[in-house]
Amino acid sequence: MAKFTVTVTFSSRRWLTHGSAMDTVHLISSSLFIQSKGRRYTYNSISSVKSLQKRTVLSVSSVLTSQGGDMILPEGTCNDLNFTFDFKSYMIRKAESVNAALDVSVPLLKPLTIQEAVRYSLLRGGKRVRPLLCIAASALVGGDEATAMSAACAVEMIHVSSLIHDDLPCMDNADVRRGKPTNHKVFGEGMAVLTGDALLALAFENMTVVSSGLVSPERTVRAVIELAKAIGTKGLVAGQVIDLSSEGLNPEVAGIERLEFIHLHKTAALLEAAAVIGVIMGGGTDEEMEKLRKYARCIGLLFQVVDDILDVTKSTEELGKITGKDAIAGKLTYEALLGLEKSRELAEKLSRKAEEQLLGFDSDKVAPLVALASYIASRNN
Repeated sequence: MAKFTVTVTFSSRRWLTHGSAMDTVHLISSSLFIQSKGRRYTYNSISSVKSLQKRTVLSVSSVLTSQGGDMILPEGTCNDLNFTFDFKSYMIRKAESVNAALDVSVPLLKPLTIQEAVRYSLLRGGKRVRPLLCIAASALVGGDEATAMSAACAVEMIHVSSLIHDDLPCMDNADVRRGKPTNHKVFGEGMAVLTGDALLALAFENMTVVSSGLVSPERTVRAVIELAKAIGTKGLVAGQVIDLSSEGLNPEVAGIERLEFIHLHKTAALLEAAAVIGVIMGGGTDEEMEKLRKYARCIGLLFQVVDDILDVTKSTEELGKITGKDAIAGKLTYEALLGLEKSRELAEKLSRKAEEQLLGFDSDKVAPLVALASYIASRNN
């Protein structure tokens, strides 16, 4: 089996990892070197970074038209760092920690029906990307898992609440979620609405009560405000409103700006909040917060672009939810507006821009976030 060395150069450092020719490497950066059988190959990608503004950071058209560069640093200008990171193991460990904390947060109390409905949706799996992001962002600025866990659980509770409501017949009318019948299919529509409401309330209760004594009241209040803004009429709800009103519109008439608004709010806002409140709970600076905000906004759009691609390229069995529904419902999607190849191109460039926000952080602490961007870009379900 042929062995290779991959060297990823980020402006001021070089990361090395080793593997075999049978491995798949998902690494995106300014330049990529592959060493195999004594020969060296160089691949160049985007090196220019455009200024990202607070809410209008990512004009999709600017991302699609940005030009690549040939920025290869000469030998000897980087500090070598032997770098290996097992993201799969990291993701499993963090998901297990989050699952255990979520389990404790929803004991079976009377009335049992609502508690069972909450536990059904909250504890039945999922990748736990949002709480992982929160924990990793906190660790990046010096926080620990215990300090970030209440916020991480709150983000996941709100995410699950939004999924329950999103699946309702009056919204996206989905019958399957994470490979199982949706909440309203098991417990009825009325109970599903109440379950989503209960999770929303529980998120803020859990976040404030559990963090008491671990995080200063000032930081907790700041995190609560950040999270509340992300899910209200300035965030998730706003995106959902425009999404509903866009059904049946001709994609070309609706335009890329409308599509971008939907997903900056409906999808990216909660990921952005997860990263930002992780930094807040971990004691980070305003500068660190803004870098993570921009990073999360990039992966938020990236997540949705990939989701739209998977919806037309994967089966229901592979995704764990019914595919092709967006096209049937006349939903505005990246694939419908840009086409499959342009959507894939956009996903790749968003991943690069996300990683560019992480330059300057400690290479060991930033590893989970670098890997997360790559994971979202290359996920298959």
